Order: sequence, then structure tokens, then C-alpha cells
Amino acid sequence: MTSEMTARMLRLLSLLQTRREWSGADLAERLEVTVRTVRRDMDRLRELGYPVESARGHAGGYRLAAGTELPPLLLDDDEAVAIAVALRTAAGGLTGIEETALRALAKLERVLPRRLRGRAAALQTALTGIVWEDRGPRVDPALLSVLATACRDHEIVAFAYTARYGAPAGGDGSAVRRRVEPCHLVASGNLWYLLAHDTDRDDWRLFRLDRISQATPTGRRAASRTVPGGDPAAFVAARLSAVPTRHRAVATVRAPADDVRARIRGLGPRVHPVDARTCRVDASDDSLTRIAQTLAGLDADYDLDADPDVLAHLRTTAGRLLRAAG
Repeated sequence: MTSEMTARMLRLLSLLQTRREWSGADLAERLEVTVRTVRRDMDRLRELGYPVESARGHAGGYRLAAGTELPPLLLDDDEAVAIAVALRTAAGGLTGIEETALRALAKLERVLPRRLRGRAAALQTALTGIVWEDRGPRVDPALLSVLATACRDHEIVAFAYTARYGAPAGGDGSAVRRRVEPCHLVASGNLWYLLAHDTDRDDWRLFRLDRISQATPTGRRAASRTVPGGDPAAFVAARLSAVPTRHRAVATVRAPADDVRARIRGLGPRVHPVDARTCRVDASDDSLTRIAQTLAGLDADYDLDADPDVLAHLRTTAGRLLRAAG
């Protein structure tokens, strides 16, 4: 192949890896060639072993199907950095995937240019916070993969879901079957949530991943939906702030609301300005440890209005810290 053809083939392969399906006309426009040239390039990719599928028609449609072997993946700089950071995070946060993530990270970092290794390290450092003993329920990577694929392909999924404060999903029959259109996966604090449109209730719902079991893609696809407000993370934060919690804890913080939001990511709508120098933070939660984590991260003086069990937990934790500090 000539150098020009090689560059075009690499660009074509990169495009095929970013979308489920492309029309011949769209690819021709992106590559600035004719549809006929695209057709010939697809044949060359097949000769090289790439499982390219095509649909009949004037313009044709192309997609990179699953083959017997994993083809080389083409990543741009931002994608490579994002994957490196994600692998470092996965190595400490997903059940059963830690060692695999570290092996993949070692392979990636071996071929990363020096400038990208520096960017990945800087981003990882910026994302690193206090590590707490109670990290919350850990996510099964197989479930995460199934739901992420369903979000991408707009495929309806059925699963068993355990009601709040119930037994583990499928443990004693307390789980109920749900059928949803998955839209987004959102991490909040120590927990992962699926934001989906419930087909039975015809409304948006949040599902904690640690309460989902027996997730099964149905093979049926739904039209793409836009989350109310257009921001999935903000939508999830607003819904979570409205959910009743087991333990109440509200802090009146002597710091501006914007400063508190910047200090602790994910608080969002739980921070309410009182005046220019004071705000109110709703740290209520189902977990006493997470309440202590939120309060410890405020980095400002505050008055606390909390349930007796919250105060007792904080006194116990504070006493342990004081004893450790001598």
C-alpha cells in the first residue's frame, strides 16, 4: 500500500470503531473519497482479517462485527489517557477485575508516548482523594459491561431488582423483575447507578447496580431518549438528594456554597446557600461511614443537626482518631 492509502485505511478503521454502523456515503464524506473507494477499502480490511459486515443498498452500510480475535484498536491521545486512568480506577474498584486491569494497564503504559504518560499520571493524581475503609458495594464488571453495551445500543434490558433496604437481589425472592431502556451509567460517591427509562412505569428511574441481578439483554431496541435537563449527572444528583435516607445529618457550614461544592465532588444539589459566607449541606445517607466521610471533607467549621445514631458514630470515630493521634 502507498503511504496515503495506509493512512486512509487507518483512519477508516478508527471510524468503524467509534460507531455501531456507518453508511458508505458518510464514510466517503469523512475520508474525502468516493463511495466506490470506500467499498474497495472495506474489501482490503476483510483481506487483513477484520470482520467488516455490509448491508445491501445504493449507499450501503458498514460495521465492524465481533470476530474470532480482537483486532488492533486505534486510540487518539485523549482516549488513550482516559483508558489509562479508567484502568487504574478499575484496579481498585471492581470485583474480580483488579489483576486483569493491572495487566491491561501495564501493556498500555508500555506503548504510551512520554507526553501521554505524564498526562495520565497528572489526571490520576487529581482524581485521587481520601481512601476510606468502607468503600461501599463493589460492582460486578460483567454487569457493568452488559449495561454499558445496552446504553450504547439503546437495547432494552430485563433484570431482577431488590427494593430499598431489602435482602440481596435473588436472596429470598424479594427482588422484582424490571424492564428498562438503559441510557446512562453514573458513579456517585461509592455507588454506581443506572439511569434508565422504565417501560412499565413510563418514567425515568435510578437503579443501584449492586441491587441488580440476572441482567439480560432482550434483543429489542428503543429510540434514543434525552434525559430531562440534558445532564445525566445533574439529573442523578437531584434524584438522589430527594430520596429519603436512613440517617439524617445537616451541617451549617461557615464557607461559601461554591467553595464547598468545589471541595467535595458530587454534593451538587445537597449544598444550599444561606448567605454569601454560609451554606447548608445535607449529608444524610444510609451509611454512617459515608456521612462521616462527607463531613470530614468539608474543610471548614460547621454546626451539625443530626440524628442520635449519627452523633454517636461520629463520637466513636473521633475518639478513635484522637487516640491514634496520641
